[in-house]
Amino acid sequence: MGTEKKIAVLMGGVSEERPVSLRSGEAVLAALERQGVAARGFDVRTGEEVRRAAAWADGVFIALHGRWGEDGTVQALLDDCGVPYTGSGMAASALAMDKLRTKWVWRGAGLPTPDFLVVMRDAPFELSQLDFGFPVMVKPAREGSSIGIARADTPEALHTALEAALALDREVIIERWIEGAEYTVALVGEQVLPAIRIETPRTFYDYEAKYHSDQTRYHCPCGLDAVREGELAELAAAAFGLLGCAGWGRVDLMVDEQGRPWLIEVNTVPGMTDHSLVPMAARQYGWSFDRLVMEILAAAGLA
Repeated sequence: MGTEKKIAVLMGGVSEERPVSLRSGEAVLAALERQGVAARGFDVRTGEEVRRAAAWADGVFIALHGRWGEDGTVQALLDDCGVPYTGSGMAASALAMDKLRTKWVWRGAGLPTPDFLVVMRDAPFELSQLDFGFPVMVKPAREGSSIGIARADTPEALHTALEAALALDREVIIERWIEGAEYTVALVGEQVLPAIRIETPRTFYDYEAKYHSDQTRYHCPCGLDAVREGELAELAAAAFGLLGCAGWGRVDLMVDEQGRPWLIEVNTVPGMTDHSLVPMAARQYGWSFDRLVMEILAAAGLA
């Protein structure tokens, strides 16, 4: 597997996830160079910088996380430039970045996702609106890497969490807490990679647990039997496809104490750092990091 195409790796961006994106982009760039690909890294923060990268390249590897880079904005710019890129298109990227509308789509199709209600910045929230009990999760509708997410066990904690989340987004989700194990399932092209079970001593798998903690444990194989893991894979693939996502990505799920799976969210440009989960699942499947990067390129028709 190889390519004669010039590949621009877009990294950095303007979101809260910029430091992680820079690490992802550098790792992807190094892998492409090891494979003999004519690749250049571009730290982009403006549309003009994206256009300059696109003008140099035959194709783009998007390693941007969070708003602007993962929410369809950069994808729309590249569509306008007529340059192919890795991952989901503009519409699917925008939808998957929006946790609220993602949940509406899944619920409309009958896929399992935890009960929730929506709080708007310009509309006061009354506790009487909450038709499920504590604890709950509070989430800005459009942030990544668990930024702005908090668990609330009391009305007071809920008020504090809502204030913090509404400072980041005009729409916030209050979601029923699922007691159980957290899993993530990566997809590359037509291949569903082995599931990973995530174990953290923290309250939940937050930003600290994802990127800094040495106490977070990742289990791959995940410990489920083949039938149960196959069911998770099928659900993840259905949830991914229903949003129109393509190329590669990661679906996060919970499995409650009764063994029922619950869809949480989709990441259309997952991390590619030393702490990242897609490379871990790929290793379990038998792919090196370099092979994974080339498979992602191939899924975009760039290799």
